Amino acid sequence: MAHRERHRSERIGWLRAAVLGANDGIVSTASLVIGVAAAEGARQDVLIAGIAGLVAGALSMAAGEYVSVSSQADTERADLRREGQELATDPQAEEDELTGIYVKRGLEPGLARTVARQLAVAGALAAHARDELGLTQELAARPLQAALASAATFAVGAGVPVLTILLAPTTTFVPLVWAVSLVCLVLLGAIAARVGGAPMFVGAARVTIWGVLAMVVTAGVGWLFGAAVG
Repeated sequence: MAHRERHRSERIGWLRAAVLGANDGIVSTASLVIGVAAAEGARQDVLIAGIAGLVAGALSMAAGEYVSVSSQADTERADLRREGQELATDPQAEEDELTGIYVKRGLEPGLARTVARQLAVAGALAAHARDELGLTQELAARPLQAALASAATFAVGAGVPVLTILLAPTTTFVPLVWAVSLVCLVLLGAIAARVGGAPMFVGAARVTIWGVLAMVVTAGVGWLFGAAVG
């Protein structure tokens, strides 16, 4: 029976985008509504700001991720095209290059040459992509996947403070936005660390610290502007 191992690095494409989207959704939207509330905005104004932040943020995350990861994908394709041209015009030099890579990794020169030739027969471009350029199918840039993951998770994260405003009593919705957002940040950091194979406490702490900092600073800005206008 074939043994198929699954490594955490295979998740890096969607995991990075998902964690970034959810974290940004919670932090930016919670900070936005807390800042508006600190400026003595009415509950309706705070809710409108939260919904606008959710929609604009999700679309912005999708566009940003798509453009960014598309640029990475373009670079990968350009490197592969160049490598293909070099293989077509000077295959011996490319074989020597691959041999040198395997020698540096610890193979004897003769064995390294044999391995390079056998891999070239199986697929020279794939061998150079993997061992010279560090490109693999599992870690290839996927713009659409990253865009959708970021937009969806941003919307979910941003929905936390928005729903809190909708469901909480008028007199306590601001403290509840703080509390619920912090709890969600702790859970997000812990879950992301768990999926990625890192210590859960460290993951939770780094997400929460930056989230608290963003909300405190935004609240301070809102209070200063509210006081100045008032």
